[in-house]
Amino acid sequence: MTSVLIIDDDPSLTKALRIGLQARGYLLHTAPNGATGLQSAATEAPDLVVLDLGLPDMDGIEVCRRIREWSTVPIIVLSAAGDERRKVMALDQGADDYVTKPFSMAELEARLRVALRHRASAEQSSQEPVIEVGGILADLAARQVSVDGEVVQLTAREFELLVFLARNADKICTHQVILREVWGLGYGSETNYLRVYINRLRRKLGAQEWRLRTNPGVGYQLSSAERPEGTQE
Repeated sequence: MTSVLIIDDDPSLTKALRIGLQARGYLLHTAPNGATGLQSAATEAPDLVVLDLGLPDMDGIEVCRRIREWSTVPIIVLSAAGDERRKVMALDQGADDYVTKPFSMAELEARLRVALRHRASAEQSSQEPVIEVGGILADLAARQVSVDGEVVQLTAREFELLVFLARNADKICTHQVILREVWGLGYGSETNYLRVYINRLRRKLGAQEWRLRTNPGVGYQLSSAERPEGTQE
């Protein structure tokens, strides 16, 4: 049975989520604040985490950051309508997705299903070989990435994005195609996701524009070429 940890201090919302998700076959754990949520994330080892950004004891973004220090469990954050800055901050700290309040149970469950599909896809990819593109080596069995021989740490979603770009090396991958293939159907307009994750990949991989290229208004391209003369990582 798939287990979900809800970290939220709103008892009415927590009750509604418990009833709705249990009726759909999920095993629910709940935590009313960030400290308890961190403890539950460690002891219960849930398959998914639903995290409210507005917690009474600490910022939900900080909770997300701390979980990401030791776990790649999918994290879906709950945010207030119109708070784009907070959503991007949460994504930058390792969240995989967000749902804007108010939301329907159907919408939340759809997001949970997407997260589970990505997790299943990641596990399936462990049967595939190594991909190497321009000094970047992705070992799909070990889910490990190295750049010029140095191992770098990526979250599950960062890894999936890199693998997709590597499989399509030297091709311009449009925003819509990347979002659909990496995040799933219904994400074709969420270009903020891409900007955040591409920036994170560049920072972690030391990949400057020559290697992970931006095609303004179109998409991104991972180059298999060697570093051009005169450029620096």
